[in-house]
Amino acid sequence: MAAGASDPVWSKASPLSAALIGGANFGAKPGEKGESTVTLKAAYTNDMLYMLIQYKDPTNSVRRGPYQKQADGSWKKLKDPADKGGDDNVYYEDKWAMLWPTNAATAQRFDKEGCAMACHEGETKPYGNKYTNLPGQLLDMWHMKGQRTGPLGFVDDQYTDDTRYDAKTAPNAGRKGDPGPTGGEYTNVALVNGTPAFMARDAKAANAGGTYYIKKGEEVPFDDSKFKVGDEVASIIINPLTGTDRGDVRTANTYANGMHTSVVSRKLVTGSKFDVQFADMSSRYGFGFAAFDNAQVRHATSDDPMYLVFGKK
Repeated sequence: MAAGASDPVWSKASPLSAALIGGANFGAKPGEKGESTVTLKAAYTNDMLYMLIQYKDPTNSVRRGPYQKQADGSWKKLKDPADKGGDDNVYYEDKWAMLWPTNAATAQRFDKEGCAMACHEGETKPYGNKYTNLPGQLLDMWHMKGQRTGPLGFVDDQYTDDTRYDAKTAPNAGRKGDPGPTGGEYTNVALVNGTPAFMARDAKAANAGGTYYIKKGEEVPFDDSKFKVGDEVASIIINPLTGTDRGDVRTANTYANGMHTSVVSRKLVTGSKFDVQFADMSSRYGFGFAAFDNAQVRHATSDDPMYLVFGKK
């Protein structure tokens, strides 16, 4: 798929579209929930699955919790003033996520309820916690984070099991990352003596030609003299997931004319116990899709499960 979204193969693939509802932003008025539409296509080779994912979003949101230089010379991390914990809808990033049942025990319930089988609303967090209902039920989660994984070409490969929420031992309930690098897909840049500890090597402000992330290995000690009042800089260093279970899913992302486009690739069979295995070309594979517009958790999603079916070559 070297040609990406322009590859002629996509003109031969059957599209699947779904309405996404109930999310924050997406051009909605304050207090209202936004909506979008996603269109998906798939293609495959002897060992690889490719997906073309496109959905409407009026804004390309990249300002994920940046530090901003204040009038008095201090630095402040920008945060949604209404966020009471894990619910930023102003200074965040665009994301999308997919859930795939990994076994028959999970698929049976997923066929009836879709993603709702793992969505437990009213439990400590806006839009609830994610976990499956019974031991042995496992969902493969593909979580594309526009500023934390997308710039390095990764979809965060995660999973959801039956772990219930516990503030101390399981704050994310059943949502977990596949085995990967220490520290996960990113690390935070701390404030040290009132200034960020690191900046990008190019010393560009994020709001003046720079980026709202620093790639691992490109961080250098912070030089406050490089920035003026109002400048914003990244608060995260993003880590490559190469060579780990967590890095099984790759993506190439673009945004143009109010549309997010991702060309996704993954091996049909990874061998990981945390992944859906596309080993039987005669089977159908259920999945759910959600999109986040500048939202930490308030996603827009389709109610019903969708299915990937392999055509004959």
